[in-house]
Amino acid sequence: MRPSVEWHSNVVRILDQSRLPHEELYINLSTVRDVANAIKALQVRGSPAIGVAAAYGVALATVLSEGLSESDRRGAIEDAIRTLGKTRPTAVNLFAALSRMKERLDTTLQPALTDALLDEARQIHREEEEACAAISAFGASLVPEGATVLTHCNAGMIATAAGGTALGIIVEAYRQGHVQKVIATETRPLQQGARLTVWELVNEGIPTTLITDSMVGHTMKTRGVDCVIVGADRIAANGDVANKIGTYAIAVLAQVHGIPFYVAAPSSTIDLSIANGEKIVVETRADHEVTHIAGHRVAAEGCEIFNPAFDVTPNELVTAIVTERGIIQAPYQEGLNDTVGASGEGRK
Repeated sequence: MRPSVEWHSNVVRILDQSRLPHEELYINLSTVRDVANAIKALQVRGSPAIGVAAAYGVALATVLSEGLSESDRRGAIEDAIRTLGKTRPTAVNLFAALSRMKERLDTTLQPALTDALLDEARQIHREEEEACAAISAFGASLVPEGATVLTHCNAGMIATAAGGTALGIIVEAYRQGHVQKVIATETRPLQQGARLTVWELVNEGIPTTLITDSMVGHTMKTRGVDCVIVGADRIAANGDVANKIGTYAIAVLAQVHGIPFYVAAPSSTIDLSIANGEKIVVETRADHEVTHIAGHRVAAEGCEIFNPAFDVTPNELVTAIVTERGIIQAPYQEGLNDTVGASGEGRK
């Protein structure tokens, strides 16, 4: 499979995740507005992949603004950064990537702008690829032999523009002979688990069982789950974790049943400027995502809709956080600080 996000012939090429699993369609995004709309519409989703797409979106603005005066060109690129920054509020990789692109813009002279900003975007992409490989290796060591692993939402290749975080661990552990079966939740309301995670796992030849979100507790009690592995969209300084809605409930159920709950994420997902999960902005999305399935209304008219895209899992429910720098366990503050410092990201 080609990368889910890539720079190709001066456009941003993405795998349209909204078409999966029925159609594997790659589309070219030729304007900054195209990139922003693709992020908003979840054609590209997953915190690391969003960051990579946004970085390439800024590089695209740099190419499109060639020929303008220096002040107009810098203004156009800064407008692109602002536009992309308004797409989704929770995924921290978006803002980390845009911050790096802005810093590179501010420290580069006009003649070198195109090469410099494209180089920075490609470096962000390479770092995600390297981080996913390291996360997969570290995390696989946590999976016992013959394990049944439960995962929620999608943190695989298509969500990272690389090898995957939570799903990367599962695939690597399976290759090592440790994973016997994966249980994937459907992940309402947009079925990222059913549409995307199951698609990736089946393509890898990994035995997979799909369940609805409401079946998690019963499954843990009656079918046996050895560990839970999920991704993250933002990790606060104290180790509280924002991830797809439903993660918090699964973490609570895992604690009740004595099941380890692991979070896999690159250091680019750690936000030390956020003291705890209460400070994380949770995106609320459109009503129709809840009231409709595949374009057909399934909910009775006349009710109010509440549709948060994420929830926050308190750090006390997290057994360990797996990053490219290693495995972090409670108390999380020091380990997360060391990880961000060692990664060179500099997010304080």
